[in-house]
Amino acid sequence: MIKIAPSLLASDFGALRNDVIAIEKAGADWAHIDIMDGHFVPNLSMGPDIVKAIRKDSGLFFDCHLMVTDPKMFVEPFVKAGAELITFHAECVEDMDSLIDYIHSFGVKAAVAIKPATSEEVLFPVLHKLDMVLVMSVVPGFGGQKFMPEVLDKVRNIRAHEHGKDIDIQMDGGINAETAALAAEAGVNVLVAGSAVFAKPPYDETIALIRKNAEEKYNG
Repeated sequence: MIKIAPSLLASDFGALRNDVIAIEKAGADWAHIDIMDGHFVPNLSMGPDIVKAIRKDSGLFFDCHLMVTDPKMFVEPFVKAGAELITFHAECVEDMDSLIDYIHSFGVKAAVAIKPATSEEVLFPVLHKLDMVLVMSVVPGFGGQKFMPEVLDKVRNIRAHEHGKDIDIQMDGGINAETAALAAEAGVNVLVAGSAVFAKPPYDETIALIRKNAEEKYNG
């Protein structure tokens, strides 16, 4: 099943609550929330208090992507703020197994993300424990970058190694109506779209088109 997760990084931070309400009404499935610490990536975004504030007005599934050097310290604050899925980066954790267990101990879902330069094979030892994998299709840290089609082979390889678990595979970076079809054909079923949604109102038409194109090509 295709899920559309608009990235709040591309929203109007001055009207964040309104944008979250708007994408829910427009048919989004998830809200993708990028958390940046200015260290793992050279940018800063939002903290738990902001997530808590928008949680009050939204029934969307909250997907928190931790682009931070020490993800463990952020897990509990964001879960308490309303996150239902916590994604951390393989590149900054030595013991992924333990961190996955720690996230699950809060009763939420756990995912691991990889940068475009990171081999998908680092995920295979923990794939059976994950609820989702995030394959970055841009270098993380900034919105509005161009989609990198070379990462699609990573998705195909992950699907080949899931051994019937049928986990969610998310792709983030340069997703729009055209690239969503390419991603879905490779096996992606959770599509993070930032600028493609928030820069092109009405949101319902944009989300519907991304979903339509992805569903037509999905090969999960």
